[in-house]
Amino acid sequence: MNFNQLAAVLADEEKAIALVEQQRWPDGVVCPHCGVLGRAYRLQGKTTRKGLWKCGACRSQFTVRVNTIFEDSHIPLGKWLLAIHRMCSSKKGVSANQLSRELELTYKSSWFLCQRIRYAMKRKPLSGLLKGVVEADETYVGGRPPNNKHRGYIKRRKAIAVSLIQRDGEARSFRVDAASKPRLHALIRDNVEGGAVIMTDMHPSYKGIEPGYDHHTVDHRVEYVRGIVHTNFAESFFSLFKRGIVGSFHHISEKHMQRYLDEFDFRWNSRKELDGERTLKCVKQSEGKRLTYRQPIESSR
Repeated sequence: MNFNQLAAVLADEEKAIALVEQQRWPDGVVCPHCGVLGRAYRLQGKTTRKGLWKCGACRSQFTVRVNTIFEDSHIPLGKWLLAIHRMCSSKKGVSANQLSRELELTYKSSWFLCQRIRYAMKRKPLSGLLKGVVEADETYVGGRPPNNKHRGYIKRRKAIAVSLIQRDGEARSFRVDAASKPRLHALIRDNVEGGAVIMTDMHPSYKGIEPGYDHHTVDHRVEYVRGIVHTNFAESFFSLFKRGIVGSFHHISEKHMQRYLDEFDFRWNSRKELDGERTLKCVKQSEGKRLTYRQPIESSR
C-alpha cells in the first residue's frame, strides 16, 4: 500500500473500513463481544451506519473499531490510516501539529490520535528475549540549554532513556528515573538472554553484569570502535530519536517519553519493511488496545 493507493482509501470511507476489516479479520469476522467466528452478518439500510455488523450468537452489534485504538473516535478511518502511514513512513516522526493541519483536525484530536497510534506500536509483552550481541546504552534528553544561563532559564532535570539493541535484531527502549546499577542490571536481565554478549560504554552502572553475560566495554574518551566492540547501533538509534525531538516535536513531556520511544522502536524494528507493510502491521497491532483520553492526560499530571 503506497501513498497513491492510500489517497483513494482516504476519499472513500467504505474502502477504508474494508481495508481495516481485511487486516483484522483475514479468516472471517470475529465478534469482539463473544469471540465467535463466522456467525456475524452485515447490517444494511439507508439509516444504518457504514460497517455495522451483528453477531448471530450473542446478538450484539459492532463495527471493526470496537476493541481497537479506533473505538469511540469520530475521526473517519481514512484519516486514521493516513495518519498511521505518515507516522510509519516518517523516519524522525511527524508532529501532532503537522497532522492537525494535513487532516483538518483540532490539535487536541490530533494529539490524542498520535498517542493512540503510538500505543498500537508498543511491543507486545513476553515477546522473547534479545540474544547474540546486544548493545546497551543510555542517553539524556532535555534540560536547560547550556548557552542560555544568563537569560534566566529555569533549570530542568534531564530525562533518561535506555536502549537495548540486538545487532541485526530489534530495539527495546525504556524511560528510567535514574541510570543506577540496580535499574540497568534489571533491564538487561529482564530483556536479554543469559550468555549473550553485552556491549556498553564505560558507564559505571554496567559494571558487575558479567555473571551470566560476556561483557565488553568501549572507552569513548580514546576510541569508538575496537573490532566488534562498539555501541554504534545504539548511538544511531538515539541520534534518530533526538533529531525527531529537535526537528519534529521540538519538545516532549518526560511522562509521555515512553510512548515516543515505543514509536521509534517500532520503526527501527521494522526498518527492513516497506512503508506500506509497516502501516498494515500497525493496523493489525491495533486490536485489543484501548486508550481513553483520560489515561494519557492523567499520566502527565
